[in-house]
Amino acid sequence: MARAVDGVNLDVALGEIVALVGESGCGKSTLSRCAVGLYQPTAGTVRIGEQDVTANRTRAQRRAVQMVFQDPYSSLDPRMSIGESIAEGVRATGHGSRRRGDEVARLLDLVGLDSSVANVLPRALSGGQRQRVAIARALAARPRVLIADEITSALDVSVQGAVLNLVRDLQRELALSVLFISHNLAVVHHIADTVAVMYCGKIVEVAAAGDLVTQPRHPYTRALVAAAKPGSTSQAGGDELLVADPADPREPPNGCRFHPRCPDGPLGRADDREICRQADPGRDAADRPHQAACFFAGDPARRPTP
Repeated sequence: MARAVDGVNLDVALGEIVALVGESGCGKSTLSRCAVGLYQPTAGTVRIGEQDVTANRTRAQRRAVQMVFQDPYSSLDPRMSIGESIAEGVRATGHGSRRRGDEVARLLDLVGLDSSVANVLPRALSGGQRQRVAIARALAARPRVLIADEITSALDVSVQGAVLNLVRDLQRELALSVLFISHNLAVVHHIADTVAVMYCGKIVEVAAAGDLVTQPRHPYTRALVAAAKPGSTSQAGGDELLVADPADPREPPNGCRFHPRCPDGPLGRADDREICRQADPGRDAADRPHQAACFFAGDPARRPTP
């Protein structure tokens, strides 16, 4: 069976921003849609606190996890005013009609927009303003977890930083847990507490944001770090990668899924790297602060015995 996401174990702690990064098609958005309840996973569980919400969610549990999507132009109903769109979420929290207007104004102020914006249609707003509205609408449900799926990738560079700062400010002010999904390691380095790197449906490295960028242990992460440096012309790491197509999750390679592209694997070296073709390295123990799924990630204890 083809699996867009395979064997993933990812925790987002209370008040933490966890970034999930990787190339397009690696499974990031599929994972986020499983977390929010749009997709039903074929195996495994989704938990909010100690509660298993994989199969069924109460109304309160559905409100607890909210998502902001990539495209601010298609995520809002063009026929509804901004106030009406946000009020849809406010209504779900039990506010009466008299209080909804006040709550809409409060939410607009929270995301840095004037209350007069409630009276206009989405077409009157810029992309950055629409994305702020989408964030306000998600916050209307008073979630515990906010999932931000590539929320800056469709925006002009000039407004990306403002939206990132807004997410960080909201996380601190509201004690939100945030799963921030992006293909751009340079972006997540400035917003995340923890970064998880995904490749072909598997998480290959997890670490504190600063450690992952300055001391990447997995060769794929090294490639992403190289690609994020100023002047890089490669989307996936210049000299850090051998020339090869990304693995197809419908027919993943045996062993380590990254080995056909890996400069540290059997194609890049002539010594003892055949283990990479034969076995899945798995990640380090969950209690380690810096986990990597690589036999040769710089830790002698992880090297296979002859």
